[in-house]
Amino acid sequence: MKIEVFGPGCAKCNQSKATAEAFLASHQIAGEVVKHTDLATMTARGVLRTPTTMIDGQPVVEGRVLRETDLEKWLAAHGGRA
Repeated sequence: MKIEVFGPGCAKCNQSKATAEAFLASHQIAGEVVKHTDLATMTARGVLRTPTTMIDGQPVVEGRVLRETDLEKWLAAHGGRA
């Protein structure tokens, strides 16, 4: 599982990254969390609002802080696949 957080480096972006890292650790899920702050990268990936969080290239949350429940819903929708 690859979780990407897009944003300029604000507190909300940092909080989203920390939530993703804590979720992976607490659920013992192998994966990586990457934070993108470069405007060109965000534009190329279609990010219009920050923070945006993507899992395996698909937007999960746009324009707000990631919550653990967002990650739980994503896992449930994908058959618990990580």
